[in-house]
Amino acid sequence: MRARAEAFRADNLARFRALTPVRVAGDVVVALAVVLLDLWPGPWAEQRASGWLLAAYFGVYLVLLPLRHALPATVMIAAAAIPFVGPALMVVLSYTAGRRIESWVRAVASTAVTFVVVVLLWDWDARPLEIEPVYGMLILITIFGVGVALPFLVGRYLAQREALVQAMQDREARMHGEQKMLSRQVRLRERSRIAQDMHDSLGHRLSLISVHAGALALDPSLGEKQREAIGVLRSAALTGMGELRSIIGVLRAEDGPDDDPATRTAESIDSLVTDARKAGVLVSLVRGGQAHPLPSRVSHAAYRVAQEGLTNASKHAPGAAVQVTVKYEPDALVVEVRNNPSRNGSSTGEPGVGLIGLGERVRLAGGVLHVGALPSGGFRIAAVLPYEETPLPDDPEDEQEETQAPGRLRKWAGVGSIAGASLVLAVIIGGFTYLGSQPVTEVVSEETLDRISAGQPEPEVMALLPAGDEPLVGDGERRSQASPEPEGARCVYHITDEQSYLAKGTRVVRFCFKDGKLVEKKIHVQRNEP
Repeated sequence: MRARAEAFRADNLARFRALTPVRVAGDVVVALAVVLLDLWPGPWAEQRASGWLLAAYFGVYLVLLPLRHALPATVMIAAAAIPFVGPALMVVLSYTAGRRIESWVRAVASTAVTFVVVVLLWDWDARPLEIEPVYGMLILITIFGVGVALPFLVGRYLAQREALVQAMQDREARMHGEQKMLSRQVRLRERSRIAQDMHDSLGHRLSLISVHAGALALDPSLGEKQREAIGVLRSAALTGMGELRSIIGVLRAEDGPDDDPATRTAESIDSLVTDARKAGVLVSLVRGGQAHPLPSRVSHAAYRVAQEGLTNASKHAPGAAVQVTVKYEPDALVVEVRNNPSRNGSSTGEPGVGLIGLGERVRLAGGVLHVGALPSGGFRIAAVLPYEETPLPDDPEDEQEETQAPGRLRKWAGVGSIAGASLVLAVIIGGFTYLGSQPVTEVVSEETLDRISAGQPEPEVMALLPAGDEPLVGDGERRSQASPEPEGARCVYHITDEQSYLAKGTRVVRFCFKDGKLVEKKIHVQRNEP
């Protein structure tokens, strides 16, 4: 509970800090528009209010509008329960709830609760035109769909599309960075290959030239000029070797100035440990097994494992005892560096990014690197390296699961909102289409007219006539053009089922009762107004 409260506080604090003048101005415009539309004398005002009552309404609006950003679902449900809340405010609150609620479970639950609140507070006794309950429910669904469901779904759709666009931008930026990193790795690998080739071939040739020139200079049969020429040749060879080393150093610049595999080998670990002791590190060296010739790449990787282990121990566990182990197993070389917890009690923390490069170096040498904390609280770095030269492995392929699963989800972003909006519109349109196909006015058939005649008892005649008045044809529209009613009689007017366009009006039949009996049955044409 406390964690959720902290997350809620952090989220709203971040939103508050992200406010810009444009967003504040937009909220002010929305609030002003809602107040002018909903509160009296606005066009959508459902209740007339003035004085302190209008001020109270205005205060409630000013509280709900800003609060919708912090508690979108709660404010939407609460507003549905407030009688004087107008349609404009309800649309704004529903839209904000759709944009702010991330979980689809919470979205469905909050919308369902809002619908239940609307149904419970719906005034079923004040249905317009005394319509049937099914018509009232359809009107209720229409009001809820237009005022709550559709704005909610529009907001949710826009939020999902915005998240999708942001995810695509992040992925594009990540792919761009990965592409740059891949290009740099390919370039560095090619430079390293060129440097290795130059060192192995051209360096060897220059060394042979220098050695042979030195030996030739000792020949006693040569004259002074020949000796001078040989000295120039040997000097040029030595200069060429120095320049070659400089070029190789430039090509291997990413490895650092002291990364020469020829001088940093498994045998050099002894001097590495000695230098660490001189620096004040409590380090011991343990060697085991029968020494085995190592490829240069493997020997250099072993040296780097020991170097990185000592560096990490000095950095993250100052004052702790460190043990370096170099053990020649029957099938592989094991280099291990382990340190105890820091003696001064300081936190060791997590190792730096150097272990990433070390893991790549060990991988290229054909070995495996193990890194992890010890149960005692210390730390351990160990590498298992092969005795034989291995071809350079290919770069590991990127994980596909990370992009495939989100891709399947993002592909459907917004589809649920569109489907929900389509369902709401289908219910509304289908309901009104059904109502439009139903008869709205009950009429008197010709057969019924023939069965009714003057002198019949009133109850008998009324039993044959349609019950109630026709809601879409007003009383004045049936009697205004009829002849005067008989004196002292009570008359009812009904529309007949036999109509004609030639009559240019509506045929209406009048039944007049007096003393409990039918005294008149008369048909007239109610002319259409010009």
